Amino acid sequence: MRYLLRALTASALVVGVLSATPALARDTELHLPLADVLNMPEAQGKLDGSVRFYLAGQSTPKVLKRLQSDVSNRKTNGVGKADDVACRWAALSALIAFQDKAKQLGANAVVDIVSYYKKDESKSATDYECHAGAVVVGVALKGTFANVAP
Repeated sequence: MRYLLRALTASALVVGVLSATPALARDTELHLPLADVLNMPEAQGKLDGSVRFYLAGQSTPKVLKRLQSDVSNRKTNGVGKADDVACRWAALSALIAFQDKAKQLGANAVVDIVSYYKKDESKSATDYECHAGAVVVGVALKGTFANVAP
């Protein structure tokens, strides 16, 4: 009985020490060109051209009407993939979600797109922000649905 009590106490001590140690998680921040996502062969089959995408600071056609804003937060499995490849897949998923919502709203564009990681806006006229972990890769974008001149 005494040996069992000592073994349980030792186990509890090990569990306590391990649970007090913070997990070392990877969170690599990348800034990549949105043009690379739009030019992916897979994008040609998924983005039909009825909705155009404009990053904040990028030259846009005249905005005729602004509708609502929304966030598209998409993740993908990063295991066995290069970070930039997984980031492009996550960004493509975010754009597909924007396209679907734009069509529901009758919009032909998403304008003023910014990266929106942990609700922190990051603006670039060319790049989006992606975060790559050991297992999951994610892209969060915020944009405004709009109708723009042809």
